[in-house]
Amino acid sequence: MQDNQSPAAIEHAAAPASAQSSQTTASPAQASVAGWTAKFRQELLIAGYSPRTIKMYTLYLEDFLQHAKKEPKDVSRDDIVGFMASMKERGNSNATLGLAHAALKYFLKEYLKLTAIDDVKVPKKAKTLPTVLTKDEMRDLLHGAKPGRNRLLLQFIYSTGVRVSECVNMKAEDINFKEKIGKVKSGKGAKDRIIILSKNWCAMGKKYVERKKVKSPFLFSKKNGKKITADTVQRIVRKAAKRAGITKEVTPHVLRHCIEAKTRVFVQGGILPASTIYSASAPMQAYSFDWAANETILAP
Repeated sequence: MQDNQSPAAIEHAAAPASAQSSQTTASPAQASVAGWTAKFRQELLIAGYSPRTIKMYTLYLEDFLQHAKKEPKDVSRDDIVGFMASMKERGNSNATLGLAHAALKYFLKEYLKLTAIDDVKVPKKAKTLPTVLTKDEMRDLLHGAKPGRNRLLLQFIYSTGVRVSECVNMKAEDINFKEKIGKVKSGKGAKDRIIILSKNWCAMGKKYVERKKVKSPFLFSKKNGKKITADTVQRIVRKAAKRAGITKEVTPHVLRHCIEAKTRVFVQGGILPASTIYSASAPMQAYSFDWAANETILAP
């Protein structure tokens, strides 16, 4: 089972009420809730879900079971609708309700083989255009980051279109500075892929890695050699945007919307320009590279 929830949806989802409350002594009912969430967490872990998705799914399950006050086998459609209605009344967005619905659907239908959620509709997400920076804003954002690791990190996300989770987990050994390519291991959907790097970035990136006082297996690391976190990347972006005087809400994911149209991206069977993958107004005809014939062809 693959994790099909987008990083953007998870990053912006509001935390369930159970994540904001503290518990002292566990009652029998609370012990039952803890037992089910622990089992659910193991199931998600084996299924290959990301740590962030596992955290959110188990929190929503905990919140739901505390709301329903009954064993999962006794849960009804009314319990699910009542729970989601209470979330809406607390001010949660439809995107958050959709994530909670996905968590309960996996737990009830996929894990326990129950049908109570079958007729509960998924709330419609609001259709909004993504935040996109102009070329000048993108240039100012990159210049707003401190030279060295922080600027290289933002340049890396912008030029390759990698996700934050992929960036922080990138190993130095997965970057071939000579060939100017990198390998993203176990990306979304547990799929590996190749990314193209610029000549200038490779020159600067190589110096950064070689000059680290504390060696680290990670491409971007703290001074002590440990891996940086997604929160660290988000802070770097926010500070760079503030220094650049950008008033738009800028997140690491925004950089993926701003990827250069001419950036070449490896996909199964060849290479495509980023514009054909990321842009909604991309041309209908896309070109790929046929490795066997050693020539450019129309992509299927």
